[in-house]
Amino acid sequence: MIIEHIEAKALRVPVTLDFAGIRKSSSMGLCLASVRTDDGLVGHGISAISNEAVVAAAVNHVAAPALAGLDPLRREMIWDRLYWLLSPRGQTGHASHAIAAVDNALWDIAGKRFGAPIWRLLGAAREKVQAYVTFGYPFFDIDELAQAARYWHARGEHRLKMVVGFQGLQNRDAGRPPAAIVAEDARRVHAVRQAVGDEASLYIDANCSLDAVHAADLCRLIEADRIAFFEEPVTQNDVRQMADLRRRTGVALAAGQNEGLIHRFRDLLLAGAVDYLQPNVVIGGGITQCVRIAGLAQAFNVPIVNGGAWPFHNMHLHAGLAHGTMVEYHHLSVEVCKKVFVGLPELEGGYLRLPEAPGFGFEPDPAALAEFAR
Repeated sequence: MIIEHIEAKALRVPVTLDFAGIRKSSSMGLCLASVRTDDGLVGHGISAISNEAVVAAAVNHVAAPALAGLDPLRREMIWDRLYWLLSPRGQTGHASHAIAAVDNALWDIAGKRFGAPIWRLLGAAREKVQAYVTFGYPFFDIDELAQAARYWHARGEHRLKMVVGFQGLQNRDAGRPPAAIVAEDARRVHAVRQAVGDEASLYIDANCSLDAVHAADLCRLIEADRIAFFEEPVTQNDVRQMADLRRRTGVALAAGQNEGLIHRFRDLLLAGAVDYLQPNVVIGGGITQCVRIAGLAQAFNVPIVNGGAWPFHNMHLHAGLAHGTMVEYHHLSVEVCKKVFVGLPELEGGYLRLPEAPGFGFEPDPAALAEFAR
């Protein structure tokens, strides 16, 4: 069996969130890579949270020619070749996304070749995984935010995450200083806590958009709201600043979803900068790389948690490995996946049950690919 053809498509998928009396429209992009073998197997992998057109170009014009004729089951060899091809001097960014898209497609092929879902190939530690729901987006006003939180809580979802610090540093010169942003965020967090009560676990995510000063201010302002973890609190996942923030505030921190090189995870662990490490198979070099990161985290007895969305791909990592824990049921990305793929599992009582179909267990809809291709 050899790789016969690789093709990546950049997709831009519009979605409308329409629930609990709230109606908001948005969109998300992703790159879908398809790898076809000479015996007719086709594997599909995605990458996202990046410029999907750039990632597709890297796959089509750089990765694809270099991998033609190789054995798709030699994932370690191919991963190493892609690393030196796309990241020869340790760059991250779009390179790790392109590697992820191809690597995930190769794992999909492996599952189909051996007639097993990926989570079973990884070790089959559990048949279902916990999920937490990311529901709280910046385009919700404070009343909509509380309404959305009540909606999910009433459905039995008691692990909830919301965005804070939205474009805090980016908007310093646009009339929204970080101090004003975190003050408003504190009001939003208070409203959600009041809406869902004391028993819910509440997580917040700044998406690397605050400096250490204002991240610490926000921790102080919401201390009474008992945050379960604060994800990506400071710009660039600054290891030194995060370790200091963790010591000073006592708030549990999570990071790693956007890191493309394993030494960055090592540094986060050595510095004591995180309570939760967040490899994402769609972003950080695919399943092959994330298995390595999970082993590193286990050596430090630090849990891994899915951050950065795309739960249907990441659930295989967390179900396959004993060190796996939760996936992020990111409402927007889930609605995108429902438009692009068929055969997805449903969220039931805070859990996703893993499929028994081979590979990822779901397939892209050709009509959707034609509709959303850029």
